[in-house]
Amino acid sequence: MPTDVASLLFALTVSMLTMAVALPSVMGQVNMAARRAQLGIFLQAAGWVLLLISGLVEAGSWTDRALSTLSMAGIAGGLALNATAFDLWCGRTALARAPTIIAVVLTLGYGIGFSSYAFRVGWANGLLALQMAMVAATLWREPLVPVGRWRWLLVVALVAQMVVTAWRGVLGAFFTDQFPAFLTPHPVNIAFALVANATAVLSLTGILLAHRDEAARALDRLATFDDLTGVLNRRAWLVQSNVELANSVRYDKPLAVLMLDLDYFKQINDSRGHEAGDRALKFVARALKAAVRTGDIVGRYGGEEFCVLLNHADRAAAKAFDQRMRAYLADATARELGHALNYSAGITVRISADDTLEAMLRRADVMLYSAKAQGRSRTLDAQELRLGQDAAG
Repeated sequence: MPTDVASLLFALTVSMLTMAVALPSVMGQVNMAARRAQLGIFLQAAGWVLLLISGLVEAGSWTDRALSTLSMAGIAGGLALNATAFDLWCGRTALARAPTIIAVVLTLGYGIGFSSYAFRVGWANGLLALQMAMVAATLWREPLVPVGRWRWLLVVALVAQMVVTAWRGVLGAFFTDQFPAFLTPHPVNIAFALVANATAVLSLTGILLAHRDEAARALDRLATFDDLTGVLNRRAWLVQSNVELANSVRYDKPLAVLMLDLDYFKQINDSRGHEAGDRALKFVARALKAAVRTGDIVGRYGGEEFCVLLNHADRAAAKAFDQRMRAYLADATARELGHALNYSAGITVRISADDTLEAMLRRADVMLYSAKAQGRSRTLDAQELRLGQDAAG
């Protein structure tokens, strides 16, 4: 098994090139995070190729300077892109800029100070080590979305690579006689090459696992949320609402359900187009999400029908919520959508410990269609209607 630096770095370059070629085909359709990771691996592979080629030209020549400087840009730029990919996979939108700034500073300083071997080795390896430390710190931070253990795999890989890279930089900058050339078979240089090969494999594994996590979260979102409006779909709303109903019974707290259906929605689609209908649905969904409190649950029950579970809400609270929604729609729809928009609805509350969500929905549904039959743009309450009928009898 070859342990000379040239063979190990050649193997590393081949591995990086293989990763750069294989990742797009293995990942398939990707989002922004995966695209940045792919481009990051490609730039690092290109950087190692250029670095090896620079060893074939006249040492210290302008060709050597250009190739070596571009190689540093590729390696450091690739790390910076990977840092933004990791941020995105961890659910962050404010991406870390420090690794990118380091990549630019590293490249400029390396090109300017290229004539001094001790400077360029210390400068490049020192800043690369700092960049790796920052990427590891990014992964160490608590993610904003659930992620697997891939981030710890990447932290281990980055910290190991950071240590040998920093050690190599100190050796080249301050003990140049022991490390006079890029391929010097010093134990530190051999350790650097060995660790680089190992961490390349770990990095590939981490990136693939991160992409798998992202794909799993996307599937979970599709199974939980309505794709158009962003609120819970019917299945997810029923699941979560049943949990809240059980809590309502356990702690003897009131609970209400509002079922609403947009009025004359078919006319909006027919006269203004389906895009206008989609805008109306999204507008109502946003309004409902903005109006509910923490613990309330909004879902698209089907078509132009929405359900809202109001936690710790009695009949009066449910009516107040309905009135706020109607007032907001009357004020905002003409301005935001260009046409009026209203709804018919039914309200019901939990009436006993034995009440079920299915029974509540049936009562609300009956009230909703009674509201439609009575002329639309109104909300009927199952209990009040029953009391009125009893009084009339």
